[in-house]
Amino acid sequence: MAKKRRHLGEILYKAGLVEKAAMIEAIKETKTSRRRLGEILMERGLVNEELLTKALAKQFGFKFVKLDQIEIPSDMGSLLPNDIIKRYNILPLGRDNGRLKIVVSDPMDLEMMDDIRLRAGAELECYMASPTEIKEALEQEVGEDEEHVEEDTLKHSIDATAQELAAFGDLQAEIDRASSAADDDEGPIVRLVNLIIDNAYHCRASDIHIEPMADRVRVRYRVDGVCFEKDNLPKSMQRSLTTRFKIISGMDIAEKRIPQDGRIKRNIGGTDIDFRVSALPANHGESLVLRILRPDSVTVGIAALGFGEDNYAVFNRIIKRPNGIFLVTGPTGSGKTTTLYAALQELNRPDKKIITAEDPVEYNFAGMNQCQVRGAIGLTFDKILRAMLRQAPNIILVGEIRDGEVADIAIQAALTGHLVFSTLHTNDACSAITRLIDMGVKPFLVASSIQAILAQRLVRVICKKCKAEDPNPDPHFLKILDISPQEAEQHTFYKGTGCSSCSGTGYKGRQGIFEMIELNNALRELAFKRATATELKRAAVAAGMRTLMEDGKLKIYDGVTTPEEVARIAQTEGVVEH
Repeated sequence: MAKKRRHLGEILYKAGLVEKAAMIEAIKETKTSRRRLGEILMERGLVNEELLTKALAKQFGFKFVKLDQIEIPSDMGSLLPNDIIKRYNILPLGRDNGRLKIVVSDPMDLEMMDDIRLRAGAELECYMASPTEIKEALEQEVGEDEEHVEEDTLKHSIDATAQELAAFGDLQAEIDRASSAADDDEGPIVRLVNLIIDNAYHCRASDIHIEPMADRVRVRYRVDGVCFEKDNLPKSMQRSLTTRFKIISGMDIAEKRIPQDGRIKRNIGGTDIDFRVSALPANHGESLVLRILRPDSVTVGIAALGFGEDNYAVFNRIIKRPNGIFLVTGPTGSGKTTTLYAALQELNRPDKKIITAEDPVEYNFAGMNQCQVRGAIGLTFDKILRAMLRQAPNIILVGEIRDGEVADIAIQAALTGHLVFSTLHTNDACSAITRLIDMGVKPFLVASSIQAILAQRLVRVICKKCKAEDPNPDPHFLKILDISPQEAEQHTFYKGTGCSSCSGTGYKGRQGIFEMIELNNALRELAFKRATATELKRAAVAAGMRTLMEDGKLKIYDGVTTPEEVARIAQTEGVVEH
């Protein structure tokens, strides 16, 4: 039986380092502030960094070392890339019996350890030293060569564009002032990259787009699903800007011919934020997109997703069934992951075992077993799914059903007593049934295993600060939504006039519009007979299904959004030209 890990507070108290009353007060603060106990104890002057590191080493079973008493190799770059060493604040010491020996300061950073295992292709033998000691050792052993070379190469370009950089400084108004002191010694490109990232976070952006053009570099943010241009940078800064993003995201800066993926972890306003980075070679240089993974964006709860009362009741009933498949469909960026995580959090209890297969794992949740798909080593959805079934789970999440093999395994899991959640890329709920059959899944398996299908989109919500009545809604959009003049007269329409809170857009935040099918006998019979999506939709509507457009209309009438927004997202025919 594995030995139970002792609590940090218990170790420090039993060693006589912290009084009982002081420890209790510090533990209470961890629950209200959501900060680590060690951080609070150091802030209160109850322990110093070295004592805290020794206690953490004892808690996790690592050996504590003093760096001035061990030999640090001068060629650490041959063991791990310098940017990885600096990013994670670690010291590689060498290899022994196939294991990489490293000194770390944070034994709880499991993502860091997984990343290093993959990059080094070896298991780790971890030692611990204080963060300050490691940082000082790195400053002596690892030069800032890459950054200096890059800055020296383009120093004349950066100096020549001082005015542009100064104009860009208006981004700093939104940035946490606490970080400004630490940025004083950084070069202009480093500061510029930090400004772009931090300001995007404070602007509620979901993505940052760095796009090289023929004569400039365009910076765009995607806010509430819509891109807007934030700034244009001189073409002369393109290479240094791209290099800096690739360094901090762990990409190969020498490789410019093929797409690359990376990840950035950055603390903004006291919160650790992950950024998923993609680099794509294009005509005028590498285009970069940073997806901002906000922990609060997937912890909103079912009630805040935007369900109507009837769909809310069906959703809650379906996710509490013991077996079957629940599918969520929609295009990329339609909130499928948020909906599924809301369901899993509702079900995440000590008596339920939940396993997920995701590509990639974007958000980490306590109590769930989350598996990362790694195609490069053959760890695919189907292999993870087969292994999952031997782990005796109650609930399974498959990030996406991409082919018939994955679909077959998911359906077999559902038929053998598991509740399976997954996503599928289709335009509406009924098309999910025909898509699975087209993938090669037998119709009777589809008919018997699927419990419900949810299609969804996200519409922008009218800003509450500048919300006002709209006496003359655009007839073009009313026509698209099939709202007759007589029906329009019976309802009050609203719009946002634009204010500082919503950056003049009239919208702030998003909510879902939904199309929910709960399969009944008639729909199962149609699926078994390979009915078309049109026939299935006709039967679903007859059974009480509300389409995406109809659900959007209800949100218009409730004053949540505008006809223009629903027409932009949910129209099935015609094109919105505005």
